[in-house]
Amino acid sequence: MSSAASAALALIGTGQVRHTRLRPARNQFAYPTYFLMLPMRSLRRAPSEVLARNRFGLISFNDCDHGDGRADSLAWLDDLLALEGVTDASGEVWLHCYPRVLGFTFKPVSFWYCHRADGSLAAVVVEVNNTFGERHCYLLTGETLAFGRELTAAKVFHVSPFCAVAGSYRFRFMCSGLHGGVSAAASAPAASRTVARIDHFDEAGLLIQTSVSGRLLPLTPARVRAAFFGMPLMTWGVIARIHWQALKLFAKRVPFFHKPAAPQSFLTR
Repeated sequence: MSSAASAALALIGTGQVRHTRLRPARNQFAYPTYFLMLPMRSLRRAPSEVLARNRFGLISFNDCDHGDGRADSLAWLDDLLALEGVTDASGEVWLHCYPRVLGFTFKPVSFWYCHRADGSLAAVVVEVNNTFGERHCYLLTGETLAFGRELTAAKVFHVSPFCAVAGSYRFRFMCSGLHGGVSAAASAPAASRTVARIDHFDEAGLLIQTSVSGRLLPLTPARVRAAFFGMPLMTWGVIARIHWQALKLFAKRVPFFHKPAAPQSFLTR
């Protein structure tokens, strides 16, 4: 790994979550949000003095909130990639996720961007949690894998009772000022942004469009305080908004689907 990789800093993103359902009744919303973008290999070598990791903080990160719940989530990821034959993801691993807020969290989706030593993408792991306490991962690989390109996966995991477990996801990830080992956010913060889009298609076509986007800046004590005091109840807000939107869909008579059994496999490739 290049020495430049050691320059990667923990980042915080501030932006918006957007969601639009097109059928059978239109429903859309946009909420402000903030999230972490963590260079996991760099943090293993040189832990951040700002990031509260595996301990209490206004905003914190706990490894056990990811993967199989072990104390080292990067070790889980490396084991998963090795098991799936992805042997070249030796560069930086950036984790885009929600933090814990006052020790509480709910992470509807997290994204692991796994780079090769030369900075190119080797894999993306999309980690999904539902409100029933279940977790499933989608592994995206292949020759066409790159930021800005469309990637697909069959939908196999129950997320919403107003969507059948059917159809497919189309993903598109965009990051400016970020690559496999060094973040340009420290030197050019205005140019550093990220967008993660997930579109759900069923047999009739596009059903749901979802995205989370934001501006990335180095994590500092001042930015931790600004994020927390700007949205001190973010975790509870995420959960409350999920249920509020479900109530709106119920009122609009959108068909309800009972929860099926969880997939037998933890991973869909």
